[in-house]
Amino acid sequence: MKKDFILPDIGEGIVECEIVEWLVKEGDRITEDQPVCDVMTDKALVQIPAVYDGVVTKLYYAKGDIAKVHAPLFEMDTVGAAPVVAAPSAPAQATPVQAAAAATGKQLEDFILPDIGEGIVECEIVEWLIKEGDVLAEDQPVCDVMTDKALVQIPAKYAGKVVKLHYAKGEIAKVHSPLFQQEIAGASTSVVAVVATPVAAPVCAAKAASVTAASTAAPAGNGKALASPAVRRLARELSIDLSLVPGSGDKGRVYKEDVKAYANGGATSAVAKAEATPVKAAATAAVVSSSGGSRVEPIKGIKAAMARQMQDSVSTIPHFTYCEEIDLTELIALRSQLKDQYAKQGIKLTLMPFFMKAMSLAIKQFPIMNSQVNSDCSELTYFDDHNIGIAVDSKVGLLVPNIKGCQNKSIVQIAQELTKLTDAAREGRVSPAELKGGTITISNIGAIGGTVATPIINKPEVAIVALGKTQLLPRFNAKGEVEGRSLMQISWSGDHRVIDGGTIARFTNLWKSYLEQPSSMLLSMV
Repeated sequence: MKKDFILPDIGEGIVECEIVEWLVKEGDRITEDQPVCDVMTDKALVQIPAVYDGVVTKLYYAKGDIAKVHAPLFEMDTVGAAPVVAAPSAPAQATPVQAAAAATGKQLEDFILPDIGEGIVECEIVEWLIKEGDVLAEDQPVCDVMTDKALVQIPAKYAGKVVKLHYAKGEIAKVHSPLFQQEIAGASTSVVAVVATPVAAPVCAAKAASVTAASTAAPAGNGKALASPAVRRLARELSIDLSLVPGSGDKGRVYKEDVKAYANGGATSAVAKAEATPVKAAATAAVVSSSGGSRVEPIKGIKAAMARQMQDSVSTIPHFTYCEEIDLTELIALRSQLKDQYAKQGIKLTLMPFFMKAMSLAIKQFPIMNSQVNSDCSELTYFDDHNIGIAVDSKVGLLVPNIKGCQNKSIVQIAQELTKLTDAAREGRVSPAELKGGTITISNIGAIGGTVATPIINKPEVAIVALGKTQLLPRFNAKGEVEGRSLMQISWSGDHRVIDGGTIARFTNLWKSYLEQPSSMLLSMV
């Protein structure tokens, strides 16, 4: 029987490694625990052992290639080889679902959660769009997942029937691990033997991880437990001190069963296995706890990323604030004349496209507002493109997508892109590319309420402006008469390492003149 050897966890947080040397070649017969290759992580050189006897039929990577954790490393023929089982008291058996599938000649296959962004190793299940028993079509959306950057929709790879969902809504799924199990449509009965693979796979991963743990785990007797990274991760999830867990392995090595047994109050490994699901439920319940009228919730996903970004910005950038008042009476009148005309063309003409275009025109004379400074403040990079970001209060948290190249776009083109971008952002469905590359940001807090704010700079940018709400207020005209004017308070935050008060004041005066006299803005366009 041919099966893939799945590269196991080889270190905490490691998602890929380099193939340094293959110690076997295609056609070689290997035995259990025989070293098959050396791989290099960002921390150490690790040797990967075989977990079955058999013959190597295919190497999926060449020397020097980058291999992914939880992805197939090589293929082997295990005909005549006895697979590794957990223990005589718990023989490796197909689950009832798998046994039924094998009896009817159907193929079950796990859908592996693919890479969903640069450096992302886990995500939260926001919503399942399918349920067990549903029939899937190829490329049909199956679930929405939340990373620390965006809401992503995962499509099905094959047509078939959903057999099992491996995660519940709100749980954290790992990249390169099984997301759900499905019955593949039109599968041949010759591949039914693959069904047994998921049963042995956890044992294989644990066995391989235990061999490589010598480079990461401290020897027993020095106050630290002897355990693999996977076991240490489980202990952290259950808030258990590994040094207190009695290990059942050689030289006191702690296995997952030992951790689960300890979590159950010292129950035997067999009982711990039987109660694995309640343990997982207890761990999940511990994350969101309620006591004495209070509730604790984890900060995760985009909200966690925003928290880190804001803290980094405030702690590394010396902010200063500059406020001004803009008279929008004439701009509002112009927009009122044009909005119905463009609405017939399906274009939503708000004030924001005017703000963005006027800002782009002002940046041409003050390019420092469209720059970025390096970490040690020794270099300043000026950008030709005006990629103006707009802060959006989405259902998944604060997102700041940006419209690229505003200097080359008309007000109408900006309006079209702005509508598309903000609608997607409010649903949390903007792409990573739309969130990257911003050069200056506008935050329209006035749409919700408030007049003055102190916005936090969207690092590594050097300036951000918050727009307050528009108010009809009394002002004196040129004749000394009191009349109602549509006024907006705007609040700038600038990086004082790069921008001084005079620069931001002069920039604001130019930007303000374009908005207060729309005709001057139109004449400045090329």
